[in-house]
Order: sequence, then structure tokens, then C-alpha cells
Amino acid sequence: MILQKNFDTKFIKGDLYGGIIAAVIALPLALAFGVSSGAGAVAGLYGAICIGFFAALFGGTPAQISGPTGPMTVVMAAIITDYMTRFQETGMALAFTVVVMGGLFQILFGLLKLGKYVSMVPYAVISGFMSGIGIIIIILQIPALLGHEVSGGVLAALQAFPDAIGHISYIEAGIGFTVILLTYLWPRRLQALMPAPLFTLLFFTAISAAFLSKENIHILGEIPTGLPGFHMPVLESDLLFDMLKSALILALLGSIDSLLTSLVADNITHTHHDPEKELIGQGIGNAVAGLFGGLPGAGATMRTVINVKSGGHTPLSGMLHALVLLAVVLGFGHYASYIPHTVLAGILMTVGIGIIDWDFLRRIHKFPRRTTITMLTVLFVTVFVDLITAVAIGIIMSSLFIVKRMADLQIRLTKEITADSADEHLSGEEAELMKAGGGDFLLYQLHGPLSFGAAKHMLKTLGRDGIYKIMILDMTFVPMVDVTTALTLEDIIERVKARHKEVRFVGLQPEVLAQFHQLALSGATLEDCQYKTLTSALSYNKT
Repeated sequence: MILQKNFDTKFIKGDLYGGIIAAVIALPLALAFGVSSGAGAVAGLYGAICIGFFAALFGGTPAQISGPTGPMTVVMAAIITDYMTRFQETGMALAFTVVVMGGLFQILFGLLKLGKYVSMVPYAVISGFMSGIGIIIIILQIPALLGHEVSGGVLAALQAFPDAIGHISYIEAGIGFTVILLTYLWPRRLQALMPAPLFTLLFFTAISAAFLSKENIHILGEIPTGLPGFHMPVLESDLLFDMLKSALILALLGSIDSLLTSLVADNITHTHHDPEKELIGQGIGNAVAGLFGGLPGAGATMRTVINVKSGGHTPLSGMLHALVLLAVVLGFGHYASYIPHTVLAGILMTVGIGIIDWDFLRRIHKFPRRTTITMLTVLFVTVFVDLITAVAIGIIMSSLFIVKRMADLQIRLTKEITADSADEHLSGEEAELMKAGGGDFLLYQLHGPLSFGAAKHMLKTLGRDGIYKIMILDMTFVPMVDVTTALTLEDIIERVKARHKEVRFVGLQPEVLAQFHQLALSGATLEDCQYKTLTSALSYNKT
């Protein structure tokens, strides 16, 4: 049933278009990643083919396109440099063995069901990440759109702006802006027959091959061809720990990168991915890539969005994208070599504009300040630092904001009740017992899960001295406490008992009680000081 749903025949046309467009976009990226990694351009293609096919076949995000990505390439480049420096003869084989090991780690992550935690990333983080990716795409494509080649990241592209604007190639700029205009003005009735990106790609590639020489415009140029060879894994006992560490880094980075892309795909397609299945699929893809000398990779946000926007819905689009790249490697690279860079730049510009979360930006003044700050911070760090750092910072910020809100709520819900205020907060019998005790009782009613955020306030409030003889902590509505809160309560008990006063607990839930027992809560014997109801705690007097 799942297989039939994933490969629904009604999406074949869209999958065909999406897979072809994604492959065309992936081609120059794979070549560039291969070169920058130090393994060679063809290694990027092999990685895109292996990961793209097997991650689509076995993965859990139907429309996702996988292949070499920037973050994974950076890590792989460091691994290759390290092992090639120390072992010139076997260094490359060791590096690809690390890729295989990284894939096996990802499969293990999926079997251990660790992927679900990434799906808990807050919307503000996803929004900032998406918008940041969109801005990166736009910045990186502007020089190419104007007829210039730029190597490097966002800063290099920004530094190249003045020269690009001062020396515009009007032929290439004209082609690029025509691609953009056609994409937005393409009649809807023609969209079903042929999407605008595919038409512009085929049309201008034909024009390039027939009329424009290599001196006039920048084209992809010669593309490596040939089947990959099998790379038998190589292990060095002295390097085993280093290799495992490198593989774990690749696995963690690839897993986070892929599952974040899965969240983006969910957001666009209004579907829900299977994170554990996705990790297994990515792991299989990376393991196979390592065996055939391909770069490691992950779910690629830009290519995935391109696939979806072009009509891709099922794993067939991802598999087709890999097969198109395989065809290029096997001999059709001659035709792809005439694709103008500016056509790809125009296509990517429209994709970048579409990725930006305009809905969030339009309503940014209506969101809470903490949400806006988180989103803009993630956006900025994504653009000028890197994705993983941006997401980490965003999650930390969101977590701290949530903890602060929970702490404020816990503090606000904590009620201090004395004989004078008993009628206001307690039922008839409880209020009468409270008043009958005069000033002997001091009651605190606590609500909700108690976290470390409210611990300091609890210590300050509950730990202060007073004229009472018995402090009652009503925890009937406290489903759980964390370690910090439990230890804080222990400190409060010790302070109260040091003043020769008594502490009584009411309504301890099983999970809270288990936490107290686990920590061997001192200062009170729980069996002697816990009560099931507030009435019993107020009516039972020790002699």
C-alpha cells in the first residue's frame, strides 16, 4: 500500500519533469563539489548517482533529491586532505572507507529511531533556514546571471558584485533574465505540457550549441564519462578510532542535513516524512557511494525544492534524477556540455525567490519578539556562517525562550496560601482546617511540570523563613520534575528542617516519586511526610 502510494502513476509526468530539472541543476553542483573535495569532478557525479538513486528508493521523504552538499563536501575535503597527507598510497581508499562507515552509522541511527528528534525543530528555525537558503541561492547566482564565474561562497559572490555590474555580458544577462521572466509569465495551459524551466533549458542549450561559441558565453564544458570502479574498504588498525570519529561526523552532519531538508519538503508538499526510513535510505546511499568512489551526501534542499516546484512528488523523481546523471556519465555529457551557466542561474534565481518564507516576513511584525529574533538570527547565520551552526543556534535560542516561558508560567501558577487567604483558594473543609491551625500551616500549591528554569525562584520563595510550623507542598497537579528541581526541593526541605519545622508533600505523582527515590532525596523520609490529599495533610498533627 505504501509503495503504491509513493509511486502513484498519476504523478509520472511531474516526476519526469522534476527528475530531469533536478538532474540538470545537480550536474554542475556535483562536478563542482567533486573538484573542491579533492577527489575529482567525477567523484561528485558518482556520489550524486549513488545517493540520489538509493536514498530515493529506500528513503522516507518521497520528493527528496539527495546528493553531495556543501557541508558534506567541506568535511569530506578535510578527511581526504588528512589521509592523503599521512598515507599517499592508500589515503583516498581510507577516505572512501570512512564514507562507507558513515553510511552504516546512518543506518544504525535509523534503526535506533533517532530521526524523530530532528522533526521537533521549531518553525522559526525552519523559516529562517529556508529564507537563508533562498538568499544564498540568489546571491550566488547574480554574478553568473551577469556573465561572470565566481568560486567560493556568499562573501566571494558579494565581493564580485562591483566587477560583475561593471562588466556585464549583455548576451548572458539577456538570456538569464529571459529565463526568469518566462518562468513567471509562462502560461498555465503550457505548464502541464512542459514546465518553463525545462523549456528554457532545452531552448537556450540548443541556441548555445548551434550559434554561440564558447568565447561568447560560459557553458558547462566537457564532462567526465565512464563507469565507476569498485573501492574495496581499507582499514588501518592504528587509524580505526580516527576513522570512526570521522565517519560519525559525516553521519551526524548528513543526518541533520537530510532531515532538515525533509522538513522543508514537508512544508512545501504538506506531507509528513518518515525520519527513520529516511536515515536508513541515506545510509544505504552513502555506503554505496563510498564503495564506488563517490562523495558522501545528504538530502539537498535546493534540488528538492526544484524537484517539487517542477512537479516531482514520488521517489521516482529522485531515482530518475540519478539515472539522468548516469546517462550523462555514460556518454550524453556532450549534449549537456552546451548548457549555459546563465540559464541555470536564471532557474536557480526563481527557486531562491520561491524558497524565501514571504508569508512569515509579511507577518513578522505580528509575531512575538522572541520568534522574530530567532528567525532572523537563523537566517543571518545560515547566509554568512553555515547551516548546521544556524540550526544549532536557533534550537538553543528557541529552547531557552521556551524554558523562560515555562518558568514564568510555573512562577505565576505557584500559590502561597495562609490562614488569612484560605477562603479564597481552598474548599470549605480545607479552608476550615487551614484556619483552625492558625499560623501553623503555610501551603504552597504547585502546578505543571517543574523545570530548572523555575528552580531559583522556588528556592528564593519556598526557602525563606516565616512564623509557620508546617510547610505543605501540594504537588497534585505536578506530573514531573527534572533533576534540578528535585535537588532544589531537597535544599528547601533541609533549610526548613534546619529551622526545626516540618515539610509535608501532598499528591505526589508516581513519576515525581520515582525521581525523588532515584536521587535518594535527603532531609525527609518520603514515607513519613507524603499525604494523598490536602485534607489529610491539614488534619494530621504529629506529636
